[in-house]
Amino acid sequence: MQAYKLKGKIDPSGNLLITEPVNLPPVNVEIIVWTATDTLDNTTSPTSEPAPETPRRRTKIKALQNWFEKTQPAPPDFDPDQAKWEYLKEKHNL
Repeated sequence: MQAYKLKGKIDPSGNLLITEPVNLPPVNVEIIVWTATDTLDNTTSPTSEPAPETPRRRTKIKALQNWFEKTQPAPPDFDPDQAKWEYLKEKHNL
């Protein structure tokens, strides 16, 4: 089965209109439709509680869950190789 993504619209009488050419031979097709969203839905009500500053990190190890909740994520410019080198320089007095 081959899938194609096409643009279309529903007219006032409820008929589906494909708004771009389809290069397919005459054949029966199965259509799946979901509505396009061009803008954000601003009708939702705001949540009563503020969002946390950092997302909660989950772990399957219950003993580490509390520790993960208290730690901060690494900054985007963090270089693990540079951190290893700094650690080794300090450890071996280089």
